[in-house]
Amino acid sequence: MTPPVRGPVAVLGLGTMGAGLAGRLLDQGVQVRVWNRTPERAAPLAEAGAYAAANPADAVAGTSAALCVVADGQALGAVLHGPGGVLAEGPYPGLLICASTVAPDEVVQIAGEFPAVLDVGMLGNRDHARDGELRLFAGGEQRAFETARPLLDALGKEVVHLGALGSGMRMKLLLNLLMGIEVQAMAEATALAEACGLERELVLRTIAGSGFASPVMAFKSRRLASGRFEEPDFRLRLMAKDLMLASKQAAAVGLSLPLATAAAETHVRATEQGLGDQDCAAVTRALAPKPETDT
Repeated sequence: MTPPVRGPVAVLGLGTMGAGLAGRLLDQGVQVRVWNRTPERAAPLAEAGAYAAANPADAVAGTSAALCVVADGQALGAVLHGPGGVLAEGPYPGLLICASTVAPDEVVQIAGEFPAVLDVGMLGNRDHARDGELRLFAGGEQRAFETARPLLDALGKEVVHLGALGSGMRMKLLLNLLMGIEVQAMAEATALAEACGLERELVLRTIAGSGFASPVMAFKSRRLASGRFEEPDFRLRLMAKDLMLASKQAAAVGLSLPLATAAAETHVRATEQGLGDQDCAAVTRALAPKPETDT
């Protein structure tokens, strides 16, 4: 059996979550090799002791596990198969942990290229990643999960093995489906209240303090109240992508999910309006009243 992962570990992709995971591992005394498409993101981690690699193949050299935390399936493909990719110089002998939110089938398709693969859906934000407070939902073979367990325990307060490869992505998609619908519902309720003459901040405080609000709604209510959607916790374009993936999963199994379809359409429209790199709460800007036309 492959021994449990103890390091060194590669972290590929240093966005909001990837940088937090790398920082957490460094704090736990793990040797970390990092790579990001834009190299300047690696500088703070290099100062903290990580090795900043020139490309993914360089990052995974000599590692026992590689955590891939990129934005989508296209980025995942480039990291694995592109110039300087993980597989560019031959097979990778370690464990690949795909923590990028992609279609479950995409994870299954790459399984034959690695000796061990896990897909891990992460629940939490950048602070949870940095502090080891994530909830992690893994899919893959039991032996791969047991190999990765010490590493996952260092990164999360709850680690759950869901079953076959692809299960982690399915859990992540349904969780993001709930989040997308909840935030859009709160944005719609607030837009209606404001249009009817109620004070925006009062309405949001009322919603956040009510029994109707989930923790994520209470958290996002502050974004909606301030109208500040820069420095996103979760980018709107990524939410649009995940809602579309969830809708496609539903269609593949013959389910009709009207709320998911509507939320996906709204988020795609908001992305087309140039809001994609703002926080997902910026979906409220896609709900602006339609201009009146002369008849």
